[in-house]
Amino acid sequence: MDDSIGPDFVARARALAPSIEASADEIERGRRLTQSIVSALVEGGFYRMLLPRSLGGAELTPMLFMQVLEEIAKADASVAWCLGQCGVCATVAAYLDPDVARTIFGAASGILAWGPTTSSAAPARIVDGGYRVTGRWSFASGCRQASWLGCHVRLVAADGSMRLRPDGSPAVRTLLFPAERAILHDVWHVIGLRGTGTDSYSVDDLFVPAGYSLARDDHAECRETGPLYRLSASNIFSMGFGAVALGVARAMLDATIDAARGKQSYGIKHAMREDHFVQSQIGRCEGRLRAARAYLFACVDELWRSLGEAPALTDEQRVALRLASTWTIHQAAEVVDIAYHMMGATAVFSANPFERRFRDIHTIAQQSQSRDVHYESVGQILLGLPPDATLFTS
Repeated sequence: MDDSIGPDFVARARALAPSIEASADEIERGRRLTQSIVSALVEGGFYRMLLPRSLGGAELTPMLFMQVLEEIAKADASVAWCLGQCGVCATVAAYLDPDVARTIFGAASGILAWGPTTSSAAPARIVDGGYRVTGRWSFASGCRQASWLGCHVRLVAADGSMRLRPDGSPAVRTLLFPAERAILHDVWHVIGLRGTGTDSYSVDDLFVPAGYSLARDDHAECRETGPLYRLSASNIFSMGFGAVALGVARAMLDATIDAARGKQSYGIKHAMREDHFVQSQIGRCEGRLRAARAYLFACVDELWRSLGEAPALTDEQRVALRLASTWTIHQAAEVVDIAYHMMGATAVFSANPFERRFRDIHTIAQQSQSRDVHYESVGQILLGLPPDATLFTS
C-alpha cells in the first residue's frame, strides 16, 4: 500500500495546530467545534483519513491516523476526539454500495457521527424497502458538525419476532440518515472534552432505506479488500483514543517543563527548575510517557503487519490491543496528574495551559476504552478463563 500521503497529513496537523490552540477557549465556551475549525479540517481532508481510497479518501494506516490525532490533541483534545470519532465512523463506507457511499461521503463536508448501541433503544421495524426506527442515542461526539447520523439497532419483523444472528443473539444493523432528520438534544454539560458537543439525538418513526444500512464489522458485507477494513470499529477507536490521551499528556508535560524553567514558587528560595524533586518527577514522567507511546505504537504496528497476511485479528491480538490502549490512557492520566500537582496554584487558573488538559484527560479516562474491567479481563484470559467483558475482544 502506498503511504506517501500519510506523512503529509501529519505535517498538515502540525501546521493547523496553532489555529486550533488559538480557538480552544472559544471551542470550550461554545461546547462544540467552531465553524472556522471545522472548515479547516474539511479543507485539509482530516475527516476523510480512514475513508476508502476508492471513494476519494486517504485510507491511512492506523499508525499514521494515530500520529495525526496525537498532534491535534496537543493543541486541543476536543478537536482530536471528534476527528477520532468521525474518522472511525467513515470506515462504514467500506460496507455500503458505492453509490450510497458517495451520497454520504462524496462531498468534502460529508461527515458521519453516531452514539453507541443502548439496550433501552427500541428495535427498528423491518418494512418494505427498509426500516422504521424510533429512539434516542447519546454520547454522539462530533454530531454537531455531522451531515449524517447513524444508529445501531436491533431488528423486529412485521410479526413482532426478533431478528437473530446464527448464534442466537439479536441481529444489529447500523442505519444511516441525514442529520437534519434527527432532533439534537443539548445535554453535554461536563467537566472535560467540553468542546466535543457529545450530545444526544432522537428520531421518531423515521424510514431508512435498506441501502443505507449495514451490519457493522460483519466482514461478509465488506466491499473493500484493504487491511484497514479488517479491523473492527472498536479496534480503531482503541488506537485513536489512546493517541489522543498521549497528545494531551505530551502537551501538559511540555507546558510544565516550560513553566518550570522560569517559575519561582512562593516561600521557596530557589527556582522550580533547581528543585531536585521536580527534576526527578519530570524525568520519571518523560520516561513513563515515552514508554506508553512506544508500547501502544509497537502493538498497533505488529497487528497491522500481521494483517498483510491474515484475514482478521486473532482474539489474542485484540486482547493485546485492548490492554495497550487502556494502559496508555491510564499512564497518560498519571503523567497529567503529576504535572498538574507540580505546578501548584498556577495550574488552577484557566488562563494557564494546565487545568483544561487536566479535566480533558480525566474525561478521556472515564469512557469505555479505558475501563478498569479491561485489566480483569486480561487476567481472566491469562488464567485460561473466558473474559466477562464482551466489549473486550470486539
